[in-house]
Amino acid sequence: MEKILFTPEGEEPVEFYVLEQTRIGGSNYILVTDVEDGDGEAWIMKDLSEDGEAEGRYVFVEDDDEMAAVAGVFENMLDDVDLES
Repeated sequence: MEKILFTPEGEEPVEFYVLEQTRIGGSNYILVTDVEDGDGEAWIMKDLSEDGEAEGRYVFVEDDDEMAAVAGVFENMLDDVDLES
């Protein structure tokens, strides 16, 4: 499982494990968790980086409609995942 380092502005870096990724409506999304195995918290993050940027700029999806749409896609991609908001 791929591991990424997320560094929120002005905060300590946090490691996440990437469960899945998808592209919807021209935007890239990743589903991440805080544990490598077992049940853990999961979050959906959206890539805001521009074409040609060396690193992705991810933010947590907070819009309820966007969250529901993307969560539905991830649930269809992963049979054993049930995302709750």
